[in-house]
Amino acid sequence: MKRLFPLFFLPLALPAQNVPSLPTWNDQLERLTDADWLVKPCTVRAGIYRSAGGKDLILYNGLLLRRFRITPNAACTDFRNLSNGQQLLRALAPEARLKIDGKNYNVGGLHGQTEKAYLLPEWVDQYTAQPTDFQLVSFETQPLRPYLSWKPKTWAGRPAQPTGAVLILHFESGLPELAGLHVRIFYELYDGLPLLVKWLSVENKGGKTVQLDRVTNEILALVEEESAVVGKPEQMKKQHGLYVETNFAFNNAMRYDISDQTTHWITDSSYTSQVNYNYETPCVLEISPEKTPGIALKPGETFRSVRSCELLMDSYDRERRGLAIRKMYRTLAPWTTQNPVFMHLISQDDQQVRAAVDQCAATGYEAIILSFGSHCNMEDTSAANLQRWKALADYAHAHGILLGSYALFSSRRISDADDVIDPRTGRPGGAFFGNAPCFGSRWGLAYAEKLKIFLRETGFDIFENDGPYPGDVCASTTHPGHKNLADSQWRQMEIQKDLYHWCNENGVYVNAPDWYFLDGTNKIAIGYREVNFSLPRDQQKILNRQNIFDGTWEKTPSMGWGFVPLTRYQGGGPEAVLEPLSEHLRDYEQLMVQYYGAGVQACYRGPRIYDTEATRALVRRTLDWYKRYRDILNADIIHLRRADGRDWDGILHVDPALPTKGFLLLFNPLKTPLARTLKVPLYYTGLEKTAVFYNDGEQKRLKLSRNYDAELRVTIPAEGWVWYAIRG
Repeated sequence: MKRLFPLFFLPLALPAQNVPSLPTWNDQLERLTDADWLVKPCTVRAGIYRSAGGKDLILYNGLLLRRFRITPNAACTDFRNLSNGQQLLRALAPEARLKIDGKNYNVGGLHGQTEKAYLLPEWVDQYTAQPTDFQLVSFETQPLRPYLSWKPKTWAGRPAQPTGAVLILHFESGLPELAGLHVRIFYELYDGLPLLVKWLSVENKGGKTVQLDRVTNEILALVEEESAVVGKPEQMKKQHGLYVETNFAFNNAMRYDISDQTTHWITDSSYTSQVNYNYETPCVLEISPEKTPGIALKPGETFRSVRSCELLMDSYDRERRGLAIRKMYRTLAPWTTQNPVFMHLISQDDQQVRAAVDQCAATGYEAIILSFGSHCNMEDTSAANLQRWKALADYAHAHGILLGSYALFSSRRISDADDVIDPRTGRPGGAFFGNAPCFGSRWGLAYAEKLKIFLRETGFDIFENDGPYPGDVCASTTHPGHKNLADSQWRQMEIQKDLYHWCNENGVYVNAPDWYFLDGTNKIAIGYREVNFSLPRDQQKILNRQNIFDGTWEKTPSMGWGFVPLTRYQGGGPEAVLEPLSEHLRDYEQLMVQYYGAGVQACYRGPRIYDTEATRALVRRTLDWYKRYRDILNADIIHLRRADGRDWDGILHVDPALPTKGFLLLFNPLKTPLARTLKVPLYYTGLEKTAVFYNDGEQKRLKLSRNYDAELRVTIPAEGWVWYAIRG
């Protein structure tokens, strides 16, 4: 049963031992977990405990342990991975840092540690609070609540709202200049995986506006995992026992690590026993936006920081780390499991939309996105346009088809008054795409509202937002959505996130080629070079399989889209396209099998899905095959061999929780049949002794080795493929 604990106040004169009502911590709980959480679910529920003496609070879920000393101030003293026993902390640090009116203030923290290579529990009693730091005054706990009120309309792969427990620490300052500022730090502990999400809020209860220049919501003095006597910070490896991701990422890289704007690895000169001669080991992790928020926080206003998702890693293995990250996404952002079958329609009139709806209904497609170059304008909120597209959406819905459209934002020029202003020149320009509108301009604010009006009034189900806000700063002081350069990035990001939150909570599926997954978007490009679609089809097939292989290490299949140009795109001749479809059925089928077999939806871009009865039957048969195995085809991918055109290539889907626990898909690019004996790694299927490989033509029961491999003899047709579903 969910329990909401009361708010406990800790006046500075009241000993922490007097804090009541939390279960008492038992050291026996600290034992290492004896099961692999990526194969067998951890059944320990997230909980918050107090130590027997009352000095400590402990967050624990069977996979992760984080301990806080709460007297004389709050500080994290223990952060441990219970899968492998790794201690992540080497030293104490503040729980957060705020730069207010040009001056830095620690939030929490204890002082006095001299040896910074490691931290012993018995030392902590000697440490003191600093009067100039924000002090812990109270705490509360509550059940974990969903971040967004997600309302899905499309197929989703076994989604579940996350559960867990939340600890909230309340801080205030005794300094006159900070009177009225109340800081709350939230620690969200999740059930079932070694994950903690941390964020903070700053509420101005005082009578004056304060300038919130910078907010650092996480500071961890972490153990270093290398020994470098010389070397600069940029030359050294960063922490590998902890993966951190925040909801403040952009730049169209289609990868989080390159899109990240918040992770900073800092040196620690007070760590005088480190190996590096110049004290330049990057061993302090700080999380804060690269461009400061620059917020003028008025009385009565509350600022909320980025959300730091901290996932503990127990391996350097790329596949295992990817599996952990993908499970994090499915837990934190269950909307990413949505994966409707859609086409990218090029339309010039309404009748083409109706014809495409009819074709989708006849073949098993589930949605249509009006592609770029089509005749839909979502920025037109005139009554006539809304009525027109509502009628078409109603027609699609009557046939069981969702309808959506493409809309462009940043890679366009609007006007001198509405474009971002380059701080170096004071004129429009200097944006990520050269010229771009400012989301805080009058045009930008109207753009977001027009999209909401269009989606709400027409009943459209999908929004493809090309060129979403990519982090442009703006030096304008006249735009109504931000004050000046200092707050321009933060305020524009808030506008973009608000739009995506609204879509997510109103059942609108969002494709957006930037990393807004943690704020409600559903899908991003898997990563490809557009001009490659002008190459001959045989080359496209191999390149597409490479894109799928490379783009699913950290992303789940449902998180990425690919591309199949049915008509000419980015140049190329007849050898590059599938139209006339009936003349290229084998290529059409293989491209569908490659994508659907990987669980990746592609943008099938053109005016139609089929041109003859034979083409319709092929599309229907392929989609029926995909839907028969849809659950396992949307499961995690184990990467077997990348396509290189020289030998077989393939992938393996795995999910130990499904009846069909694996799905093997192999391709042969050669012009002759290819026979191989393969060792198929089945550890992550959860199978232990035997596995049954089956398809429409054969069935094989194979024994598993001590390494959970199955030895499979297989023949792959020339320029073809084979597949096997796998069960116990």
